[in-house]
Amino acid sequence: MPKIKMTDWPPYSGADQTRREGTIAAAKLMANAAQTAPKAGGVDGVECELVYGYEDQEEIARSIEALSKKNPKSKSWYRMFRTEAVMVREADCILFIGHNRVADSPLDLNCGYCGGQEKCGYVYNRKASKYGQIDLIEDNEDREGRLIDGPLCTFFVGDLGYAVGSATYMANKLLVDCRPLLSPSMVARELNICPDSGMVVALPVASLPKNPFVDICPDYHYLSRDKFIKQVRKNYSISRQVHWFDYRSWYPKESKKDAES
Repeated sequence: MPKIKMTDWPPYSGADQTRREGTIAAAKLMANAAQTAPKAGGVDGVECELVYGYEDQEEIARSIEALSKKNPKSKSWYRMFRTEAVMVREADCILFIGHNRVADSPLDLNCGYCGGQEKCGYVYNRKASKYGQIDLIEDNEDREGRLIDGPLCTFFVGDLGYAVGSATYMANKLLVDCRPLLSPSMVARELNICPDSGMVVALPVASLPKNPFVDICPDYHYLSRDKFIKQVRKNYSISRQVHWFDYRSWYPKESKKDAES
């Protein structure tokens, strides 16, 4: 009789992989929901990419940890990023949603919401542009190192917000845990995730007994589940070496009274 077993422990076991596959299926439906979200002028630009697996998630987490040190004056920045790196490791998968028009293809409505009196020229005049087109590669030396290559078209940034909202709504309906996080969103473009998008939002997704994205204690990078398990495994190995009696003669002989009871 065919059977499908699902459990979250031990991690990456066959039963856990089956559970993760369900989360990945849910994340794909979240991506579908993002694609169908409302769009300004009906102009599409939403881009989705799903990342999962130990090695890929570890690469993202380590990039976040490296980024946490780039703002040494802010302790809150460091602590938040270190905590979110743990969340990335504990997630079943990460859905990245970007918009490939925010940085180089304004809606051309001259609304001025992007921040200047020049209307859409505020975007065009701050990047290499010709014939009404923007080239993000040419003359980008002054903008290198920016986590977000602004200014951005506000309408399309709003579209990205609708897409993220639709995806999280779908997560709610599918009963999987999900939370938009800042730090993996920032490192996405450095890792060539949603490479055509000028702005990306990361949504870690999980279907675990305890939501790994809420009820987080302070200094979580010290007190995470993996840290505790690592410590317990060490203590277990050391405690077994306290005594070195032969296991066959370890237990004392039972008294006649105990044997009869």
